[in-house]
Amino acid sequence: MSGLFDPLKLRGLTLRNRIAVSPMCQYSSEDGFANDWHLVHLGARAAGGAGLILTEATAVEARGRISPQDLGLWRDEHVDVLRRITSFVHDRGAAIGVQLAHAGRKASTYRPWADGRGAVPSSEGGWQVVGPTSEPFAPSYAAPVPLATAELPGVVNAFVAAAQRAEAAGFDAVEIHAAHGYLLHSFLSPLTNPRDDGYGGDFEGRTRLLREVTTAVRAVWPEARPLLVRLSATDWHEDGWTGDDTVRLAGVLAGLGVDLVDCSGGGLLPDLEVPVAPNYLVPFAARVRSEAGVASGAVGLITRPEQADAIVTRGEADLVLMGRELLRDPSWPQRAARELGADVRSLLPAQYLRAG
Repeated sequence: MSGLFDPLKLRGLTLRNRIAVSPMCQYSSEDGFANDWHLVHLGARAAGGAGLILTEATAVEARGRISPQDLGLWRDEHVDVLRRITSFVHDRGAAIGVQLAHAGRKASTYRPWADGRGAVPSSEGGWQVVGPTSEPFAPSYAAPVPLATAELPGVVNAFVAAAQRAEAAGFDAVEIHAAHGYLLHSFLSPLTNPRDDGYGGDFEGRTRLLREVTTAVRAVWPEARPLLVRLSATDWHEDGWTGDDTVRLAGVLAGLGVDLVDCSGGGLLPDLEVPVAPNYLVPFAARVRSEAGVASGAVGLITRPEQADAIVTRGEADLVLMGRELLRDPSWPQRAARELGADVRSLLPAQYLRAG
């Protein structure tokens, strides 16, 4: 039996296999609302056999969107359309989680295929962005207004309210997005957070906002449902956040009720040299799993069934998260099951059984 197709139990949730759809921004919402594109995009991967479907970065505040077209959960009105998607995914036998996010200083930008680049001006629907300091992400991005100490509980409350809406929408899991240079990551890294107000400086100060968000979300998120956190396991910079920091923080997060740490990387600064290669981020997931004692998720150019299976079988990660390969082939889990000798028919929708 392939390790990739073993069930994975996280609290009261059991995933049918160890394949997860990584959060991938679609930049296709209006005012934060999901629509038919999201239903088809996420639903197709559930029908394709993945165990866990994760939404794209879903903004907890309107000002926390990467682009004006980002998905959101900052309004109660967002819930109903998302419930339609979670219901469809459940009917296909998969679980679904929402990635709650705040883009911070990387907010208010054009979506990738727009004519413009960098910051969206207010005349085109842009807004004032915020961050730990006034330093912009890049010259073409807007300069953020530093968040005052008194404003940070409001950020925590935004994540809490979004998690409560996620429960109402039927999500099985929440993932807190603390990676890729967005707000929570920019507080974690010494490269972007020199604050001296108790939310910066040393490790304790820089991790404080994420710890407060995690504690508050876990307090309202149902006990039986898992809580995940995505970290950039390294900044790929000698003076930045390191793998050692990630292992230390992962242990802290586990003590706060986090069930799995999703180990991504980079995104804090532009133009960093990243040693991209198959499995290039897997060693960080392996360290988190073995040294921090918490389940981990692996990403990083994972494309082949035997490659993904080996990661799980060797104990380097509990979950394999895939992005581009599942865009190319939504039914990749079914193909992997065939190649690895697992039960492919259990992954096929009834409508497709004759193709099994």
